[in-house]
Amino acid sequence: MVQLYNLHPFGSQQVVPCKLEPERFCGGGRDALFVAAGCKVEAFAVAGQELCQPRCAFSTLGRVLCLAYSEAGISNETLQLDSDDFVICQKPVELLGEKSSQSGVSVTLESTGLDDKTIKYYHIQHLLYKRFAPDISSLVLSDDIKLHSLQLLPIYQTGSPTSDRKKLSQEKELLSLFCFFSLPHVGYLYMVVKSVELMSVYQYPEKSQQAVLTPQFLHVITSNNLQCFTVRCSAAAAREEDPYVDTTLKACPPVSMDVCALRIQLFIGLKAICHFKNHIILLTKADPEAIPERREPPKRLLSRKGTNVKFKTPPVAEAGWNLYIVDTISPVQLYKEMVDYSNTYKTAKTQSCIHLLSEAHLLVRAALMDASQLEPGEKAELLEAFKESCGHLGDCYSRSVMYSHLALPYYKMSGLSMAEVLTRADWPLEDGSEVNRELAAKVVQMFHMAEPKQLPHILCSPSMKNINPVTAMNYLSKLDTSGFSSILVTLTKAAMALKMGDLDRHRNEMKSHPEVCWYVAFILEPRLLIQQRRGQIIPTELAVQLKDTQPGPPCGFSSGLQKNNKIGIEEADSFFKVLCGKEKDTIPQLLVDLWEAQLVAGLPDVVLQELFFKLTSQYIWRLSKMQPPDTIPLRTSINACSHYGLIYPWVNVLISSDSLADKSYTEDLSKLQSLICGPSFDIASIIPFLEPLSEDTIAGLSVHVLCRTRLKEYEQCIDTLLERCPEAIIPYANHELKEENRIDFVVKKLLPELCHRVKCGGEKGQLYLSSLKETLSVVAVELELRDFLNVLPEDGTAAFFLPYLLFAVERNH
Repeated sequence: MVQLYNLHPFGSQQVVPCKLEPERFCGGGRDALFVAAGCKVEAFAVAGQELCQPRCAFSTLGRVLCLAYSEAGISNETLQLDSDDFVICQKPVELLGEKSSQSGVSVTLESTGLDDKTIKYYHIQHLLYKRFAPDISSLVLSDDIKLHSLQLLPIYQTGSPTSDRKKLSQEKELLSLFCFFSLPHVGYLYMVVKSVELMSVYQYPEKSQQAVLTPQFLHVITSNNLQCFTVRCSAAAAREEDPYVDTTLKACPPVSMDVCALRIQLFIGLKAICHFKNHIILLTKADPEAIPERREPPKRLLSRKGTNVKFKTPPVAEAGWNLYIVDTISPVQLYKEMVDYSNTYKTAKTQSCIHLLSEAHLLVRAALMDASQLEPGEKAELLEAFKESCGHLGDCYSRSVMYSHLALPYYKMSGLSMAEVLTRADWPLEDGSEVNRELAAKVVQMFHMAEPKQLPHILCSPSMKNINPVTAMNYLSKLDTSGFSSILVTLTKAAMALKMGDLDRHRNEMKSHPEVCWYVAFILEPRLLIQQRRGQIIPTELAVQLKDTQPGPPCGFSSGLQKNNKIGIEEADSFFKVLCGKEKDTIPQLLVDLWEAQLVAGLPDVVLQELFFKLTSQYIWRLSKMQPPDTIPLRTSINACSHYGLIYPWVNVLISSDSLADKSYTEDLSKLQSLICGPSFDIASIIPFLEPLSEDTIAGLSVHVLCRTRLKEYEQCIDTLLERCPEAIIPYANHELKEENRIDFVVKKLLPELCHRVKCGGEKGQLYLSSLKETLSVVAVELELRDFLNVLPEDGTAAFFLPYLLFAVERNH
């Protein structure tokens, strides 16, 4: 006896408005129902949820004995199967395929009406021979072994639900062919494509009268019930269509899985059934014995010969009848009901849960195989249901001891990420996010068997935190690394060695590959360094170890991860703050090293200005506080970075004038000056943040003057330099002023100003005097003799200016 689920595959029903009692009926085309009675055929339109409407009627030349619909261009196929020649003493026999030709039953193809050209395309193929014998012990009547409902069901290839093809083919290509026939108490379903194989046997709970097979269901009628059974057609067809089914890539419920009854629905007086699309056509007829005989009063007939009265014999009692159309509900709706129903078995009976979810999965598969009947919206719903069903089956098999290897292919077909798989709600998690040690070992075993390449990624999942590192190391050591990145396996081993506390093995694993190769492993699996738990950034033990021993790789690799979109900017910042144990508002030097590495690596323009702001803000803050870095800065190749410019010569003169400068912040100052001198920096954006950096120090002065120079505020800069660092004036003018403007500036502005300051004396008198001499040397070279005489001060000492005057005379001659 098959298992019965009390589901609801049947939806609305309506009565077909036939005028005569139906004798034969069938469906066909897009929405047509044909009903025959005697020599008359009525056609009705059946469209969606609308009422069945008469379309037309026509008469035939004789009584309709058989009614079937065939699309234009599609030939009819018939199957002859002998089932009347039974001898009680003979044993049951089953011959499959070509062996069935040995049965002794002769079948001849009737060629009447076919021309010679056509007849060559027809041939007989022996499918099976089956001889039944009644069970004498139970005294079963011969009627109980009478064959009924012989049917061939083709399934065409239109595209797998997991196919990579963007558009499913609309051309009909035969994928699988199924043969079904039934006895009153048992039905047989065979697959008859490459070979003939028995797929399913249906034991009916009561005597059946007729059955129809569809790609999704087997519908059986008894005298008072409409029964709906599941079928394995889509499971068999999936294996014909996709060679990857039953591998580690894809899975499908087995053809051998027990069938079940979804519904047994009361329907009084059932006599016949047919099916097309999502419609089931049922003929009901009440038992004549149960209906009171209708009597008509006798009519008096007048006779010319006399007055004898004759009475018409009362008619035979007529039974009441109806022809119904019962719609099956949409596959997605039934699928959802089956999933909800399966929840009752989730914790108590895993196998029952798997069985019902497998039935739901095959239901969706069957619907997707007939994609030509689907609207675009329906197809999208079915594809979503297909992925969801794969996820449910993956969950169930992950809890199974015997079949845990099937979880992985179902999870793959579900489209779920590894993180989503490992954090599914029905996994027994600790603290809401981590699997316990026992389950973690089971997960590792499952992936090692089904897909070993994924094992390093699984071990890096935050959900696998509780895995025994010894267990993980054992499985990693068994991996054949020839087919994928050995560096990823090596670094995963190194991480596990740290968890084991085995520093020697950790160092040996790290040394087995050069540092430059580590980058590949971190790109393939960023979680070797960075993990997230409950929304928090957590550095791994491997990251902490590298920070303490080799801080360069985390910065370089984090920059590479960001460039490859493996980690966001804010994530990287948070990671290094946590890694260095700093408060939220404190910037560790290792994070500054990361920013500099990111700038060197090259980032989109949108990110670039934000990076400039972070670096300059940190440089300015440390310079203003005289705060040295908390660790020795890494040697970043900023000289090769186009965003860092060459520091202007006059800046070096300005800085060298401060012999008492603190060398601890020299590197920060140089990098800040280089950024300001670079071509990419937006100078105006930094001005508001310069306030903490005082101009009282040479370092602060150099930055302020640099920024004003970049904004072309030359006069203000010259006044400042005259006051603070006269020796930088000439280098400044030579670098910043154009040639024609430079001489004009020296003659009209600089020379008179220096002469005045030399006269005034003071503590910087000697500096001004040196600058004046340098300025006179420049003027003597650039000006004609007469012009040079005109710019000399009238009240100057002749002996002081004489050497420059003689030089000008010699140059002009």
